[in-house]
Amino acid sequence: MQELIIHFEGLLIPDFGAGKTYVYNYEGQLLGGLPQEGLGKAGIKVSSKVLLRAEAQNTFVLKLADPQIYEYAGIWPQDRFAPAAKLTEALTADLATPIKFEYANGAVGKVFAPARVSAAALNVHRGVLTILQLNLKNTQNVYEMHEAGPHGVCKTHYMITEDEKTHEITVLKSKDLTNCHERVIKDTGFAHAEKCVECQQSLTGTATYNYTMKPTDAGVQLSEATVDEIHQYSLFNTRTGAVQMRVKQTLQLMEVQNTPIAPDTAQYSARGSLKYEFGAELLQTPIQLLEIKNAVAQTAEVLQHLAANNVDMVHEDAPLKFLELIQLLRAATFENIEAIWNQHKTKPLHRQWILDAAPLAGTPAALRFINEKFQADEFSAPEFTRALLLGLHMATADPEAIQQAASLAQSPKISAMPALREVIMLGYGSMVAKYCAEVHTCSADHLKPVHDNAAEAIAKGEISEISLALKVLGNAGHPASLKPIMKLLPGFGSAAAAMPTRVHVDAILALRNIAKKEPKLVQPVALQLFMDKNLHPEARMVACIVLFETKPSAALMSTVAGEIEKEPRNEVASFAYSYIKSLTRSTAPDMVKVAAAANVAVRILSPKLDRQSYFSSTAYHSDLYVSPLMAGAAGTAFIINDAATIVPRAVVAKARAYLAGAASDVVEVGVRTEGLQEALQRTPAADKNADRITKIKHTLQALMNWKAMPASEPLGSIYFKAFGQEIAFTNIDKTFIDNAIEQATQETVKALQAGISYQFAKPMLGTEVRRIIPTAVGVPMELGIYSAAVAAAAVNVKATVTPPLPENLETGILDQLRKTDIELQAEARPGVATQTLAVIGVNWPLIQAVVMARGKIHTVAPFKVAARADIPRGNIKVQILPAAAPDHVAAVSFDTVAVVRNLEDHPADREISLAPAAPSGAQSLIPASIQKSLCGKVPYFQVKGCIEVASRNAGFMGYNPIYYVVGQHSARISVERGKWEGH
Repeated sequence: MQELIIHFEGLLIPDFGAGKTYVYNYEGQLLGGLPQEGLGKAGIKVSSKVLLRAEAQNTFVLKLADPQIYEYAGIWPQDRFAPAAKLTEALTADLATPIKFEYANGAVGKVFAPARVSAAALNVHRGVLTILQLNLKNTQNVYEMHEAGPHGVCKTHYMITEDEKTHEITVLKSKDLTNCHERVIKDTGFAHAEKCVECQQSLTGTATYNYTMKPTDAGVQLSEATVDEIHQYSLFNTRTGAVQMRVKQTLQLMEVQNTPIAPDTAQYSARGSLKYEFGAELLQTPIQLLEIKNAVAQTAEVLQHLAANNVDMVHEDAPLKFLELIQLLRAATFENIEAIWNQHKTKPLHRQWILDAAPLAGTPAALRFINEKFQADEFSAPEFTRALLLGLHMATADPEAIQQAASLAQSPKISAMPALREVIMLGYGSMVAKYCAEVHTCSADHLKPVHDNAAEAIAKGEISEISLALKVLGNAGHPASLKPIMKLLPGFGSAAAAMPTRVHVDAILALRNIAKKEPKLVQPVALQLFMDKNLHPEARMVACIVLFETKPSAALMSTVAGEIEKEPRNEVASFAYSYIKSLTRSTAPDMVKVAAAANVAVRILSPKLDRQSYFSSTAYHSDLYVSPLMAGAAGTAFIINDAATIVPRAVVAKARAYLAGAASDVVEVGVRTEGLQEALQRTPAADKNADRITKIKHTLQALMNWKAMPASEPLGSIYFKAFGQEIAFTNIDKTFIDNAIEQATQETVKALQAGISYQFAKPMLGTEVRRIIPTAVGVPMELGIYSAAVAAAAVNVKATVTPPLPENLETGILDQLRKTDIELQAEARPGVATQTLAVIGVNWPLIQAVVMARGKIHTVAPFKVAARADIPRGNIKVQILPAAAPDHVAAVSFDTVAVVRNLEDHPADREISLAPAAPSGAQSLIPASIQKSLCGKVPYFQVKGCIEVASRNAGFMGYNPIYYVVGQHSARISVERGKWEGH
């Protein structure tokens, strides 16, 4: 390090002399969009005078005088910021209230303000104070440290220079905003995602501070400071372009006065430090700005719109309205939600919209509403199950919500309904997992009730309760659960010997989420289980799955290969070999090292393993990762066969996705048939001396002889996982299947004979991923991806059964249907509307300035059909009849815009396309504007179809793929139909 030579006596700390008021001009600007000039951007600007005065030793007063707010939505840089006069007027009193702060040796300490100063206003003050944070050293001119700021405690690099002529000191301070301790950030939708450290990171942030200071007797006087902070986000590889949020600040000394700053008359209290403090950001999505004055009335208005406009066909804006309903319910109190329910619970359409939206609100109030209304018998069991399934997995994870879930599971009413209790317990485990993902020091005490339940179930030998506890612990994935799980693993716990194979399998699978956090803890356990040749082959193969999901090293993979060479059981050797071989072809970033290790292991193994039977146990893994798009997908399937029969003992299929530096197991379905295996072993198919073809014939015959199977013995089970969390599972036996078929058939036939006429509407929140990050100005920036869909249909169905079925349809419905002639007429107008929005920008309580990509799909497919099934004669005839077609059967649109809106001028939103009009004479490889129509017809059916395509982009600006994306793009498909000539 070089020594810093200074030509004055004193310390390198900013000097604010006692009895003086320092007056600065201040400006903070945030602007979001693509970095290229000539494209649309959105942003805001805050300007003011900053008055700074020492009140006492190490205590200062700061006042923002004459604050002004400006907004921007235009083509950069030719358009200008526009004053937001009404918003400025609304915020002036809050922003202009003086605050106090501790300041010693260039470091900002505690911040003090009256209670009435909002969190949003105080964060703007923090933005100014951040500039004053200077940890200067007299003995070094280049050094690194971790420095506190609004983003957390971040890695900071200092460089100090002095002008030999003027003796002005220049300080350059650079911060890496992705390398912070105690990082200030709010994420939603990421709880069950895995960080892919090997992937290119999609979000980066840096900040550069430049200071000019003049020497004084007491230190140095801060005369000017500029800040340039950049947050860059790329859904694709940055070589193709990235969206930026650029933050700039300037602080310039204007004069030094003797006039004191009068503090506020209210009491000042400690309000934290320089760290940004979140307020109501999560209640407000960046795609809509709602001023909630009367939550009950506003919610009723949205409910009426959804119920009235999605009857005959789905409204194209229904997804956005559904998102608005969710936002309103998030801001509502329990009393608000209860009032809304009491007003609309007797209206079937309104009732269903509330039941679909309330669980997605995810607030403690919404969860309490679902619980209390069920306890009061205001929900049917199916309604409660659907609401609870979503509510538990969408709820904000905090100790209050966790306690609510625990109390719900223990209630007597739930205890009498085993299926519901399973849903609640699985949701409880997921809630603990979400909480621990945010609070890394979360205690294992949250899982103590589950650990206790497991111990009690083991003592009583209650197999179903043991399996449930293991699934809950598997969802939670807390390392503290490793010991309780190991008690049920063969070779590790004494209780395991008395347990059936399916408990061993459940215990091994419960290690998977723990392995994601602590792979080194799980690897030796999984390896020992795989190498235990006394263990059931299914349990060993499941252990192999867990082992390979820990991403083993080349040495560990070679150890497994050595064991496979000596493996006496063909099904185990086949399974492990096929898994290793499929991993050699992996291209996913987080699997590169595993693929290399698998390649080493394959060379060790004998080529004869390639010639395993088609019916052997097998593992498949295939993935595709596209680096320029920073996206990929992977599919994995496991087929675990039993040597005695062709019916697999277990089948598991899993889909994994990679996007923007994260990875997640999106969906997984598993089926186990251990009970069916045992039933088949009591048939001739179990003859070990029979050849494979004979076994197949006997097995198929046994499956067709359905009624001969035991009624109460379990035949198998099925589970469903989403994002690594088990959502639901069920055990299946013959009675379960018989009852399901009989009841479903009875209800369907009765309804069809009477005639069905109903309106159906089902919304879905597909994606809600948000990341909120503070900026140097003290205003939050937000990244968000939202996707919602609504399916709706008006359906009319009528059936005529000849001869008529008897009134008593309690038994034998399938036998009676075999003797009938059924005529069916159905007419429906099913449609689906989806909207996906991706945004980056400012999402402040009173103003939003974002760049947004919007995609919409709206489809309507009317049909009318007549069918006749003469079952005794085996004749079936279907006729497609003419149906009135709408203007278009499908419409797709995508556009990119810059939007600014504030509550004081609401709903006067300002919106502009990111792609400006092409200048005259501009040349492109791709036309900047396309408008085409193509039509064709099918003469026999007299059907005419047309597709209209329109596109306007910024391709004229140069050859960059992102220029062809920004703009406006749409396509519409229409169908016209004449006289029906076909039969």
